Amino acid sequence: MVDPLSEVIALLRPRTVFSKIISGAGRWAVRYSDFGQPSFCTVLEGSCRLTVDGQEPLTLEAGDFLLLPKTPGFTMSGFEAAVAKRIDPKTSPAPTQEVRHGTSDGEPDVRLLGGTFVFESKDADLLVSLLPELVHVRGVARLSTLVQLVRDEAIEERPGRDLVLARLIEIMLIEALRTIQGEAAPAGLLRGLADARLAIAIREMHADPARTWTVEELAKKAALSRSVFFDRFTGAVGVPPMEYLVGWRMALAKDLLRQHDMSLAEVAERVGYSSASTFSTAFSRHVGQPPSRFARQSSASP
Repeated sequence: MVDPLSEVIALLRPRTVFSKIISGAGRWAVRYSDFGQPSFCTVLEGSCRLTVDGQEPLTLEAGDFLLLPKTPGFTMSGFEAAVAKRIDPKTSPAPTQEVRHGTSDGEPDVRLLGGTFVFESKDADLLVSLLPELVHVRGVARLSTLVQLVRDEAIEERPGRDLVLARLIEIMLIEALRTIQGEAAPAGLLRGLADARLAIAIREMHADPARTWTVEELAKKAALSRSVFFDRFTGAVGVPPMEYLVGWRMALAKDLLRQHDMSLAEVAERVGYSSASTFSTAFSRHVGQPPSRFARQSSASP
């Protein structure tokens, strides 16, 4: 069975950058500016406050796991009022030792393991838009174990390190995201997959993106009327069915064009277009440039 979530993560191609231990004691607060890349942390001991821009404040406790697929600005602090120290993660050097905030001596009130990674896909914005802005998971030991494995692998210079890290990050992402499927999830792919009827239609689109799908056909697969399916899909996923399908086709097309081993006509056929010219028109409208130029630029990019 096709798993749309796994396909999205595979196209994102995550790889780790670095991880660090962060601790705080007494009166402390730090304000991180917008980062734009994914980050994660797990609370090893103690607790602290976290306020992510656009989200309700959170209290993080031991065992909690947090994932920010596109890390906006946020403030982290203890429970005493303090003026936040401003940090720009894009310019600050990566720390090599534990980062301590507040009182420097004695046992900390909180200790966290945090890390950042990047998505190698140049189409990450489209794919990340299908994921929640913030994932907060409590009491899932598997995630804490995975984060610890990421940290250990990042520190050790063992053969196969990069490959192992990439796979661990993929597993960590899927494990975190699968825990929040349900009606409580924000609009996006996870919420759509949590709806048994909509999940059938989404899996059909992913299994056969080249098929000439219509809303009526997808509604029939989901055993819903056309109008009910359209409204239910749009409300759950955040975009209409055909817009989701076109977005997925374009993500696949970009990936195929970067591989440079297919003709334009072959790529067009793989993603559901009857001719290279029809595909080129649709691609240019969606991406803002012709597929041939996109392929050349991808080849020239490091």
